[in-house]
Amino acid sequence: MRLGLHIAYWGLGLDAGEQLRLVEEAERLDYGSVWVGEAYGSDAATVLGWLAARTERIGLGSGVFQMPARSAAMTAMASATLDQLSGGRFLLGLGTSGPQVAEGWHGARFDRPLTRTREYIDVVRMAHRRERVAYDGKTLQLPLPDGPGKSLKLTIAPHQERIPIYIAAIGPQNTRLAGEVADGWLPVLFSPENVQLTAGHLAEGAAKAGRSVDDIRITPIMYTAVHEDIAVARDALRPMTALYVGGMGSREKNFYNRLVRSYGFEDEAQTIQDLYLDGHKDEAMARLSDELIDTVCLCGTPDTIGERLAAFADAGVDTLLVNPIAQTVDERVEQLRVLAGALGR
Repeated sequence: MRLGLHIAYWGLGLDAGEQLRLVEEAERLDYGSVWVGEAYGSDAATVLGWLAARTERIGLGSGVFQMPARSAAMTAMASATLDQLSGGRFLLGLGTSGPQVAEGWHGARFDRPLTRTREYIDVVRMAHRRERVAYDGKTLQLPLPDGPGKSLKLTIAPHQERIPIYIAAIGPQNTRLAGEVADGWLPVLFSPENVQLTAGHLAEGAAKAGRSVDDIRITPIMYTAVHEDIAVARDALRPMTALYVGGMGSREKNFYNRLVRSYGFEDEAQTIQDLYLDGHKDEAMARLSDELIDTVCLCGTPDTIGERLAAFADAGVDTLLVNPIAQTVDERVEQLRVLAGALGR
């Protein structure tokens, strides 16, 4: 198992120089990759292009490109460009986003997400192979059948023969799809103790495609805190954990809340969601149990974090993407160093 760095949304809490310091430290410590997210603030492609110019070895991943934000052809163009700029270091992570962002921000209908994902990846890979793109799908038709459009092919080639494609997925159906068509899987709120529940869906999809789950890179994104005082570490993770469990999406459709319920936290997940959506965010954070935080985050002291890393390795994780949470950039850098040392031991 290798470590990777996930820096999530650019500019939230750290300035550009501080974010770059984290990336440079991760590269010095031989982290395998750095991944950049996007929601409705900074976009990932711009940041990755900048990082490509400021780094030499570390892999550069989109964690993730939102599919509603770009046509499949635009994603093929951006990923081929980033792969060229970085000398073949690009990793393409894709996600459907959610209905609130897709429809409220991008003006794209959030319907048939499984079919859209499958067809989107088909077109991206077709473009990367520099074939003329002619596609007649249920959600994508290229060229449009009733206009002057013509079948085109990408005018540049990626540096890599095949850019790896990862799917961000936590629900059973999306995870099966990742197992069927993707090179890697990017889960959030991943729990090594519950790996048979979640990665079991991945294995089902892989079997459908005639391959093994070992062919898919399991790459969880983990909010992380390491501190001498375990209570301080847990408290650092409360805001983000409460946001995912309680505030992401609506009461009717919160994929993360549903996942936490499947881990056995049904009553707690309901309570946190009710409090969060009713505006009682501080109380929702306070009601998070130590057990829930430890289950869905990477949390520990310098003396115990190595045992936690071993649990992820035993669960079949290929690369563990850590997002260190702390008040200062110095504290975050120190966490990267402690994690690298613990993994080495």
